[in-house]
Amino acid sequence: MNPRIIKTEEQYEEALGRIEYLMDSPEGDTLQDELELLVLLVEKYEKENYPMELPDPVDAIRFRMEQAGLSNKDLIRYIGSQSKVSEVLNRKRPLSLSMMRALHEGLGIPAEVLLQQPGEKMSDRKYAVSDFPFTEMFKRGYFSPEYSSLSSAKDHSEECLEQFFTHFEDRKLQVFYRRTDTKFGSQHYLRAWQARIINVLEERMLPTYMKEKLDRGFFQELAHLSLYKNSVLLVEELLHHIGIHFVIEKHLPKTYLDGACFFTPQGNPVVAMTLRFDRQDNFWFTLLHELSHIYLGHITPESKDVIIDDTSRQEEADGQEREANHFTYQLIIPDEVWEKRRNELLGNGKSIINFSEEMKISPALIAGRLRWEENNYKLYPELVGNGEVRKYFLQTAGC
Repeated sequence: MNPRIIKTEEQYEEALGRIEYLMDSPEGDTLQDELELLVLLVEKYEKENYPMELPDPVDAIRFRMEQAGLSNKDLIRYIGSQSKVSEVLNRKRPLSLSMMRALHEGLGIPAEVLLQQPGEKMSDRKYAVSDFPFTEMFKRGYFSPEYSSLSSAKDHSEECLEQFFTHFEDRKLQVFYRRTDTKFGSQHYLRAWQARIINVLEERMLPTYMKEKLDRGFFQELAHLSLYKNSVLLVEELLHHIGIHFVIEKHLPKTYLDGACFFTPQGNPVVAMTLRFDRQDNFWFTLLHELSHIYLGHITPESKDVIIDDTSRQEEADGQEREANHFTYQLIIPDEVWEKRRNELLGNGKSIINFSEEMKISPALIAGRLRWEENNYKLYPELVGNGEVRKYFLQTAGC
């Protein structure tokens, strides 16, 4: 027989027969070389076609306990509590990734047995639950519904976080901060907020982005909508119509952001807002500001950047932020008009209302700009629209 790679069951049976014959050949015989080669070929075929079943994880744990003389109590350090140990050993609780990791590292049980994946190794921990506001994320429904209780989610925190960040990591978006990163708060919390936006978008389908529709006329149409308080409900439909995603998602604790924008891999822009400040002026300015970044080309589908904005810190704005600010203000009220009318508006609420009707925009936008330019946020509290936005998004934004 001429030894060759075994590809069929017939060749396999033939090789076994030849091995049985060669087993009787004396040591030192030249046929021993053929025997060794055939054994290797048969082992390769059997490994590929008759893989051995992995031991059951619980059986492997019990075997290791017996070998090392361990009691149930000794497993608490790896599994978490006496009740959890009992439930795992009685097959009433599945092993979590953190349990598997501890058992692998502490008792030397092979990763492939615990994971039930031949040849699999225990990967490094990707996310530490202590880095994230895990409880708050659970309350907001960030994780799979299969973890119906906070206790269950915490037991499987590694699985929860890995599933949660799957789409975010796949897209490899590069966060493009406009100011010192620490001004926005915890980096991990910000990543979690962005990942939430990505996950929400996975369930949405939009038409192709119509770049030509995002023109000055579209901006002015939005600005005119601001005159009507409940018109915030029309924004999503208007943006979706031209292929722009619009998402409201409450910011996480320890973060300070009002809005963000980026492109999806499909080429659709995204405007995400937090409603951190429940005011009409903040809503409309942030919306127009994020759209300005898109219109001015500060982000592109190719760049994979995410612009994060804290509109309360405009005094720290960089070049592109100032450009977006100026573009937004210019669209709402042209510079020449603002310079001519600004002084008569200061300290005169009635003039602001009359001017807003003349310009067909919300008085909140005018009052908000004056507050910002004067650096006095106690001005015109009755005009900026306090408490007039979140109520429209209570069910969808976690507000």
